[in-house]
Amino acid sequence: MPVAPAASSSFNAEQALRLGRETVRTEAEALHAMGERLGGGFVQVVQRVLATTGRVVVMGMGKSGHVGRKIAATLASTGTPAFFVHPAEASHGDLGMVTNGDLVLALSNSGESSEITVLLPVLKRLGVPLIAMTGGLQSTLARHADLVLDCSVQREACPLNLAPTTSTTAQLAMGDALAVALLDARGFCPEDFARSHPGGALGRKLLTHVRDVMRAGADVPHVPPHANFSTLMREMSAKGVGATAVVDDAGRPVGIFTDGDLRRRIEAGVDLRETRAQDVMHASPRTIAADALAADAAQAMEHHSITSVLVTDDDGVLVGVVHIGDLMRAKVI
Repeated sequence: MPVAPAASSSFNAEQALRLGRETVRTEAEALHAMGERLGGGFVQVVQRVLATTGRVVVMGMGKSGHVGRKIAATLASTGTPAFFVHPAEASHGDLGMVTNGDLVLALSNSGESSEITVLLPVLKRLGVPLIAMTGGLQSTLARHADLVLDCSVQREACPLNLAPTTSTTAQLAMGDALAVALLDARGFCPEDFARSHPGGALGRKLLTHVRDVMRAGADVPHVPPHANFSTLMREMSAKGVGATAVVDDAGRPVGIFTDGDLRRRIEAGVDLRETRAQDVMHASPRTIAADALAADAAQAMEHHSITSVLVTDDDGVLVGVVHIGDLMRAKVI
């Protein structure tokens, strides 16, 4: 079994901190230099990907493969269909995943990864466009590629100048630059992002509408303006919202009465036994449309320090109510 390198007998905290800072500085300088080199070649790559009718097939070995998986995932989640194919597996059948209309994005710092170079003749016969992301601008991969993204770095951040560090950071940043340029060119918007992330917080905020979480029908507490206080309280208790709408004969909300209103009036010593709903309600209650985003309802509650929002249709008729608890259960907030 391989033996792990022995740990140093004495840990040098100053040395560790120095190396950490040098690593960050080395990689930051490399990224700055790479950004300054970006030019027409990068634009051509963006245009070629935009013109692709199929998918972007990302390949890479070793650390470049790990970066390639992340690039493929970022592209796919920002509007560019993409997936990763391991080049070694491609030589044993997985190359069948590459079809007419696809484009291959191959990552190799040296540009001489044998698992990738062995595929070049086959990709050429398939007529699949090849984009190289490499630091070896005179390498086999670069010479056979249709377009090249220059990810060359002066040195690795590793003190031995061996472990892929600066070079993989450069690849990762180049992949992000490509994804960002593509999503902008496609007009990709937050709603598009949410559709590819339906299980995430952003997806819930941008895909969940008021109609999806509101209480409707018999679950909506409402009373007429002339309802006595006893009726008012029974409706609030029965529906469990902590409030009730006050609606006119056409079903349009003209007011709202909440648990907070009840507490404040009791504290003020008001005799509520002979009051009517119209006497204690808040006029002009906050309302929202059923097709509005649930996140908008949450924002309205926060802005106005309320826990419920009435939902109305195009004619202003009460059709539902959204409580803060409903939004929390839907994980909108």
